[in-house]
Amino acid sequence: DHLLRLIDQAIDWSFIYDLVIDKYSADNGRPSMDPVMLIKIPFIQYLYGIRSMRQTVKEIEVNVAYRWFLGLEMMDKVPHFSTFGKNYTRRFKDTDLFEQIFSRILQECYKYRLIDPSEVFVDATHVKARANSKKMRKRIADEEALFFEEQLKKEINEDREAHGKKPLKEKKEDPKDPPSCGGSSDGKEEKTVKESTTDPESGWFRKGEHKNVFAYSVQTACDKNGWILGYSVNPGNQHDSRTFKSLYDKIKDIGIQTLVADAGYKTPAIAKLLLDDGITPLLPYKRPMTQDGFFKKAEYVYDEYFDCYVCPNDQVLAYHTTNRSGYREYKSCGIVCEGCPYLKQCTESRDHVKVVTRHIWEPYMEKCEDIRHTIGMKEVYAQRKETVERLFGTAKENHGFRYTQMIGKARMEMKVGLTFACMNLKKLAKMIARKGKRGAQK
Repeated sequence: DHLLRLIDQAIDWSFIYDLVIDKYSADNGRPSMDPVMLIKIPFIQYLYGIRSMRQTVKEIEVNVAYRWFLGLEMMDKVPHFSTFGKNYTRRFKDTDLFEQIFSRILQECYKYRLIDPSEVFVDATHVKARANSKKMRKRIADEEALFFEEQLKKEINEDREAHGKKPLKEKKEDPKDPPSCGGSSDGKEEKTVKESTTDPESGWFRKGEHKNVFAYSVQTACDKNGWILGYSVNPGNQHDSRTFKSLYDKIKDIGIQTLVADAGYKTPAIAKLLLDDGITPLLPYKRPMTQDGFFKKAEYVYDEYFDCYVCPNDQVLAYHTTNRSGYREYKSCGIVCEGCPYLKQCTESRDHVKVVTRHIWEPYMEKCEDIRHTIGMKEVYAQRKETVERLFGTAKENHGFRYTQMIGKARMEMKVGLTFACMNLKKLAKMIARKGKRGAQK
């Protein structure tokens, strides 16, 4: 009943030969190490949470179960700890081999009809990078294209034209007037970010007052039974809502009916993306970030027929413009507001004008609020702590997922793929073994 025996019985490892056949020559070169053994070595490392490949090889030398799993006799020589690293660099680098291994094991779980993709839980966790937090430099942040940018730009111009406004002009940089160091051509300060000199692909992650490290963000999707369905790896300084699309593209066709995520994913773009694809987004209440002593946005009532807002003093805030971020701006009359008894609770602007914004995709957010209040949805959202959050706890506690010894995003993706493959396969092997025992008892 050893775990490695159960795992070996649960899956036919020969599928690895088909995945790496183009990486080996059949008729020349010196005899190579068996690819199955080569993959099984890091598999042992992540399955048991061993901290490094060097330590893994030391464990294999003295552990009979590990030797049996690799097909080694008692006196056979164990491969050198650098063997896998060299093979990775020469053969597997810049390939999706480890994602294919994860997918192949996931297919086995589907084959036994253990996965229920109707309810999918999505969240992200941070893994500390192998980078000294004191060895860094500052660089100008790159402007990242958002997955909804083109569609938003189109709908902004349509909204402006519907309100009698001219379309927004394209931003153009004058090549004759390049931005000075630390500034931009329009006079605004360039945004700078901290970059590790050890691992530039990681991101500076700040959580709370004390946790400041370089890290990677691992977005993960699982079903209600805890099976890992997909993942994506991103720098730790990128927000979950910006990197969601990379994970969503991998899982959107598996038959999702309800997608459950935390408040970090509650944005108009994600709400629209899911609802347009026929998926029910279950997103929690997000507290408004209003300054103490001021009216909350919910106290300004939107009149859909007249397309305006009504303030707590029953005054109208009329449509003014639609900005580049996709928000309609509704402004009050400063002359009227000057004598308002609630002015101090409303605005501190010099001209006494109150501005309330409303995203052009706000109806999708309102739909999300309606879904949140539907009967039974509160119980579904509560399952997050028993599914995706429990997975992260297990991965960190038992499989060495608190930090990585790898440098670079590609190697981090290898670690994540093999770790999640281990977790799915371990669960599958134990379930098959229990099913076999019940069948034998009957």
